[in-house]
Amino acid sequence: MFQKLQAEFYKPIDNSPIVLFRILFGLLMAVESFGAIATGWVKETFVDPNLHFPFIWLDWLKPLSGDGMYYYYAVMGLASLLVMIGYRYRWSALALALLWSGCYFMQKTHYNNHYYLAMLLCWYMVLIDPRGFWSVDSNRSQFKPSSCPNWYRQFFILQFFIFFSYASVAKFSESWISGDFINMAFSRKGDYFLIGPLLVQPWFQYFIVYSGIAFDALISPLLLWKRSRWYAFTALILFNLFNSAVFQIGIFPYMVIALAFFFFEPEKIRQWFFKNKKMDDSAPAQQQPWIIYVFALYFAWQLYLPLRHLHIAGDVLWREEGHRLSWRMMLRNRSGSCQFVVKDGETGEKINVQKRDYLSNKQISRVNTYPDFAWQFAQHLKEDYLQKGMKDPQVYCLRSKVKINRGEYHPLINPETDLANVSWNYWGRNEWVLDKP
Repeated sequence: MFQKLQAEFYKPIDNSPIVLFRILFGLLMAVESFGAIATGWVKETFVDPNLHFPFIWLDWLKPLSGDGMYYYYAVMGLASLLVMIGYRYRWSALALALLWSGCYFMQKTHYNNHYYLAMLLCWYMVLIDPRGFWSVDSNRSQFKPSSCPNWYRQFFILQFFIFFSYASVAKFSESWISGDFINMAFSRKGDYFLIGPLLVQPWFQYFIVYSGIAFDALISPLLLWKRSRWYAFTALILFNLFNSAVFQIGIFPYMVIALAFFFFEPEKIRQWFFKNKKMDDSAPAQQQPWIIYVFALYFAWQLYLPLRHLHIAGDVLWREEGHRLSWRMMLRNRSGSCQFVVKDGETGEKINVQKRDYLSNKQISRVNTYPDFAWQFAQHLKEDYLQKGMKDPQVYCLRSKVKINRGEYHPLINPETDLANVSWNYWGRNEWVLDKP
């Protein structure tokens, strides 16, 4: 059994899907990079705020000062274009992966699963060789492979299956099935051209709720089955164009469409896009036995991450512990408020913190409603008041109240906990986060 699996894993296939994806991926990442500058996203996220919220344990990762982040994104866009045309591919792909990972980890105020997927794809593109056709590197070299190991393609199919399947599972929650999230998202879009009147119809909103669960669960197997593949691909295009128009989520819908090409036979991709490509009998070089074990470990980790919240007591939708990196997409809108107080441990003096002195509007929203943001803000306040001469600053979050979608407000953070002097448990439960009654 293992020998058959190994033979299937390493067998040479036409590398046309890999070449096509390199071109589309590079183009989409360039659009994302230059678009972030043009739309003001870089300014809003990195330039304007005085304080930033990187992933916990990565506090050393800071945005470049002044106009540095504009240059950062411009270089990232250039690296993306070099990946697209296959010029100095190894270095270009590595530069793109490092730069994208940097901007992903140095801020989570605008976190979404799409950026996470792009980072995974960036690093995988570093590990494979998609230069076999339509690349500057292949034109400069006599070696122009037309095949690749089957595991090149299998990675994309499995990653596609994982994020859609877990997205479907996550939708079996009250916040999604109740229709509250979709109702809140669509109620403000009634003036959209052509589809606006449809978006505000209750029956259509519930259609989106239940069809969304079915689509996420079934799209991968339907693409795998040859008889249903074209119907599924058409549905995927319509679904993602709808998402792009309604939710404005950047390149992600188009990245998903690009990934779906891997479900078609490689020979079909060659016939559609690379008719002049010649095939040869060269065997792929990546035959090392250890690759299959690394491949298996990676996907075991991918299967675990979205489930890690199950060993953390409490509702992940409320507490947020184990939420990120888990493909829990478009499930909730969090709103709330709180008051931070700095207390001098020596004198007992209390100082009410004006959050606007430190944070942007978007950051205030996050600090008010996400436990890890509140904890990180408390750490910053502690350092700030230490620098101001206070020897024992303590930070408390008072009158914290949060609601999800159109639910009721409930306390989120224990007001008696000194957030400045507790640690953050990234893989477990933080007892000062209160459970929803």
